[in-house]
Amino acid sequence: MKYYVLFGPPGAGKGTQAGSMVERYNLCHLSTGELLRSEIAAGTPLGLQAKSLIEGGNLVPDEVVEGMIESKFQNTKGVNGFLLDGFPRTIAQARALDEMLSKKGEEVTACISLMIPDSLIRERIANRAKIEGRADDARDEVVLNRIDTYHAKTEPLIDYYIEKGKYREIDGVGSIEDVRSRIFAAID
Repeated sequence: MKYYVLFGPPGAGKGTQAGSMVERYNLCHLSTGELLRSEIAAGTPLGLQAKSLIEGGNLVPDEVVEGMIESKFQNTKGVNGFLLDGFPRTIAQARALDEMLSKKGEEVTACISLMIPDSLIRERIANRAKIEGRADDARDEVVLNRIDTYHAKTEPLIDYYIEKGKYREIDGVGSIEDVRSRIFAAID
């Protein structure tokens, strides 16, 4: 099995690029954002808890996200691997993922990192909020908190995956097709 971590700041284009990666490499796309949004839409207790955290620009507790991911690993068949989008977001989550995979004799194949400047993050999130009607992306203070949270808690994963020799940085600025071809070149 292949296990790719799709990494980058909010608005970097992870969701935009994931579909073509899934199709080309026969991967199961595990978007923690989508998993959480489905829980919120269903009105589950987890969904209600997640909703209040997300609306404040905060992260959902690790054990909740890890449980959802592990369940998907166990119950998904007929794929060559997984594309993890939005997980791990912290060093603790990366270690938990490594532990989860090592139990199965597996490991992360590569961390594919889409990088864009903060100014473009704000522009893309604002645009996404308008197009998709995502209330959690509509308020400036929430967007700025998400960017700050990314830099403080998620960006340290770059060094974590560099140390493991698994980090592949992709320039996320440019056309969708240009970025996609850079991703495919890194994976191939």
